[in-house]
Amino acid sequence: MLKNILILVCLTILNTNHVYAEINPNAEFVFKIKLTKKPTTRPQTIAYIPGEKKYYVADGGLAARGSDYEAPISKSLIHTFDEAGKYIESTRAGFDNRSIYFNERSFKLETITYNVSTAAGFAPMTGIFSLELDEKGLLTEKSDVVSQPSSTFGSAGTMPSYDSKNDLYYAKQETSNKVFVLDGKSKKLKKEITLDFDTPKVMHHDVASHFVAFTGKLNEELILLDVDHKRFLIYNKDGKYQGASALPKSLKIRSQNHFNGLGYTLNGYYFIYLDSDGEFGSYHAYQVLR
Repeated sequence: MLKNILILVCLTILNTNHVYAEINPNAEFVFKIKLTKKPTTRPQTIAYIPGEKKYYVADGGLAARGSDYEAPISKSLIHTFDEAGKYIESTRAGFDNRSIYFNERSFKLETITYNVSTAAGFAPMTGIFSLELDEKGLLTEKSDVVSQPSSTFGSAGTMPSYDSKNDLYYAKQETSNKVFVLDGKSKKLKKEITLDFDTPKVMHHDVASHFVAFTGKLNEELILLDVDHKRFLIYNKDGKYQGASALPKSLKIRSQNHFNGLGYTLNGYYFIYLDSDGEFGSYHAYQVLR
């Protein structure tokens, strides 16, 4: 109970002080999280829990086919780091993670799996799940079902962002400028956003294919990574282009960042995975909005 109260107070402060924001013309590098274990297949997204002061980095990777003796459980790991980016431990939660986030409504860490839309055909262990934490904020390998798969998520590889305040999911659709907005409870499609690609002069193959970040900042609710031009594109919730935040031209962003290795956390950092930094790569945190 006390932990939940402390988390609630912390989140209330965050939401109160960061409703409005301005775009940083040049994205500000904050710090990095260096992976100490080789990703099981590919690093996906990252979550932060203010009350625990911990980051959780999720790998993706399809499960084994399964047999009469073994369940089809993914070997993907979730790596836990402290607030300074120091490695704590890795846990096999059993999911092919695509999005991981802290749900401010339920006060639970949740993961959305690959193929949450069943667009690639139904498979076990797909949907949305809550991940149990112990009193130290560490994963226990136990989980509960939050939601079964729903076709309204669209693309099989989508990495949806979650808006806790309004209980909405934002699911970027691949090879397009479309973002599906889903009701968190019913999973019904509430809205389809068309991101303005004409003003910033980009094509769908220039930008992240599966992920758009939800910021919670008024009139600057969405951030899309422009991989090819090394910048962040900022939009409002109706898809209107609001401006850009440049990344260093020397940054070695790979083609994989079109599809994974991206995340946005509750403390307002956009993370990009760079496989060239360190033995197993690092997540670099940038402040796009100030």
